[in-house]
Amino acid sequence: MTVRVDHTVTSGTFSLDGQTFDVDNNVWVVGDDSECVVVDAPHDVDAILRAVGRRRVVAIVATHAHDDHVRVAPELSRATGAPVLLHPDDRVLWDLVHPGTAPDGELRDGATIEVAGTGLRVLHTPGHSPGACSLYAPQLGVVFTGDTLFAGGPGATGRSYSDFGTIVDSIRTRLLTLPPETVVHTGHGDSSTVGDEAPHLDEWIARGH
Repeated sequence: MTVRVDHTVTSGTFSLDGQTFDVDNNVWVVGDDSECVVVDAPHDVDAILRAVGRRRVVAIVATHAHDDHVRVAPELSRATGAPVLLHPDDRVLWDLVHPGTAPDGELRDGATIEVAGTGLRVLHTPGHSPGACSLYAPQLGVVFTGDTLFAGGPGATGRSYSDFGTIVDSIRTRLLTLPPETVVHTGHGDSSTVGDEAPHLDEWIARGH
C-alpha cells in the first residue's frame, strides 16, 4: 500500500516561563492504510484519532517536549497502545508537563523508525530545545522539523532551554544539507522546502532571529 502523509491542525495553548499563548499546531500522520506514526500530540486526542482512523499506531514521536507538542501524548498512548518517543535531552521539559511520568522510549540521532515499509530517520536538531529532533523520510522526500525550522526561519530561542547559535548550527548542518526539493513539514504554519529556506540562512543570522 502507498505510504502517505496526512495532516490535521489542533488549537490550544503554549505555556513556558510564566507566559501562555494561543497556538495552532500541526499534527502529521505518516503511514499507509494499515499502520502509521503520529508526529506530535498537542491538544486534542479526538482530532488525532480521527486522522489516524482504524490504523495501528506504531509510535507517537515528540519532536520536542514543549507542552503544545506533548500535552495529550500519554492519553493518545493509552488510546492506541503506541509508545511515546522523545529525545532524552528534553526530559526536563517533559517533566514540566507530565511530572512523575516518563516517555516510553528514547529518540536517538541516526536511528530509524520503520512504518509501512518506509523509514523515518531521527535527526537531533537542538536549539529550540535541548532534545529537539527532526524526522527525515528520504523515500517520501519530506522532513518533519517540529519547531526547529519554519517557512521563513528558525524556531524561537528566547525562552528557557533554547539557544540561537545552536538552532542555526542544527539547521545549517542537519537540515539545509538535505536535497533542496525536500518538503519541510513544520510544527506550526505552512510547509516549505529546503531549497526555499537555504538561501536565507545569512539573513537569519544577521537578524539574530
